[in-house]
Amino acid sequence: MSSHRTDYDDAIVRKFISATVLWGAVGMLVGAIIALQLAYWPANLGLPWTTFGRLRPLHTNAVIFAFAGNSVFAGIYWSMQRLCKVRMFNDSLSNFHFWGWQAIIVSAAVTLPLGLTQGKEYAELIWPIDLAIAVVWVAFAVNFFGTIAVRRVEHLYVSLWFYMSMVITITMLHVVNSLALPATLTRSYPLFAGITDALVQWWYGHNAVGFLLTTPFLGLMYYFLPRAADRPVYSYRLSIIHFWALVFLYIWAGPHHLLYSALPDWAQTLGMVFSVVLIAPSWGGMLNGLLTLRGAWDRLRTDPVLKFFVVGITFYGMSTFEGPMMSIRAVNALSHYTDWTVGHVHSGALGWVGMVTFGMLYWMVPRAWNKPLHSQDWATAHFWLATIGIVLYVVAMWVAGVTQGLMWRSVTADGLLEYPNFVDTVLRLMPLYWIRLLGGLCYLAGTLLMGVNFIKTATGSATTSSEGLAHV
Repeated sequence: MSSHRTDYDDAIVRKFISATVLWGAVGMLVGAIIALQLAYWPANLGLPWTTFGRLRPLHTNAVIFAFAGNSVFAGIYWSMQRLCKVRMFNDSLSNFHFWGWQAIIVSAAVTLPLGLTQGKEYAELIWPIDLAIAVVWVAFAVNFFGTIAVRRVEHLYVSLWFYMSMVITITMLHVVNSLALPATLTRSYPLFAGITDALVQWWYGHNAVGFLLTTPFLGLMYYFLPRAADRPVYSYRLSIIHFWALVFLYIWAGPHHLLYSALPDWAQTLGMVFSVVLIAPSWGGMLNGLLTLRGAWDRLRTDPVLKFFVVGITFYGMSTFEGPMMSIRAVNALSHYTDWTVGHVHSGALGWVGMVTFGMLYWMVPRAWNKPLHSQDWATAHFWLATIGIVLYVVAMWVAGVTQGLMWRSVTADGLLEYPNFVDTVLRLMPLYWIRLLGGLCYLAGTLLMGVNFIKTATGSATTSSEGLAHV
């Protein structure tokens, strides 16, 4: 095994780790800016390129595809080689994947502030960039399945199945939702129209969350958590059940974004039912993760990696309960179009994806650079900044969302709207928007602290030792 370890391509891992930290800081900074704009409108600066409408898709694309995407690739390239006991199939494909993905991110950062968009949630990028995404993704897929084909281990560990579900499903989602007729270099007409277009969009939108922000991160959890805890996964059988139940159920849940719309009632109900049933495999995975820590809970006091993983998995359980509840028609009538949805999205994106990413990075960086982490204390400080930040953010948005929903539905004794002016709701929410900004700034500060910690680690100015450096 040791001879094989020397053949692993960790240079590509270091590249994706560096990109993760860089784009994470950028995406969260833009998020803080637009949070400020909602609380203090002059922060729009009166320029078309800096308005909320231009910066918001930049924020979502940066956090989802740049920060989370690069972290997924870093984790996959590290774990896949070790699970298959072989170097990646083709180094040139690995590097093409990295540089192609960064070029796509840069092109998004240029076009979105200019207002060049298709206007689809999480799929705003114009058609030439969509084509580039397809090309880069195919290169990644060839490299991925090529590595599986030449692996030295017969058994495919469960993490690889979660990774495979991402590679296959994202391909299908991106191609179908991006079908369009180009009109100019920057404009196109979608192939679908009306409610069909909306259904295809939310089949894509919800499953982009499912198969880019959920399944690959569960695969990363099943690889990195047992190593960080130095414990075997609690139940391997449960992890297999978790995988098959999740990938079967998740793909049907998209219509719950279109409740009370022109979508046929049977399709709305289908999305609602599958969403509620999703609680079972999701909580099975959460419990499997937390129970993996049996016998290692005492290490939570001193190990920041385990702190991040535990909070991340807990947020996974919370958000996968909250989401199905919000898909029930009676609850959705109150929550839809409110800041409750914003809080839910961020509990998943920053609470689950962000915290698991941080835990994974703190475990990987000392090993990828073969140097001890510069400061465990800074890592612990990052944990508390991130945890306090996301709690402030989510609680503020929960309160804001319920307040909005109740005010919009409130009627007088005569049956008239009690708050007919939309600005009445906006003014009521201002204190909560400032709390949201404070939470976002805490989260951003923690990310920047992590970046400095990693730079000092990579440049060799380490001050502390890291145990088990060679354990992979």
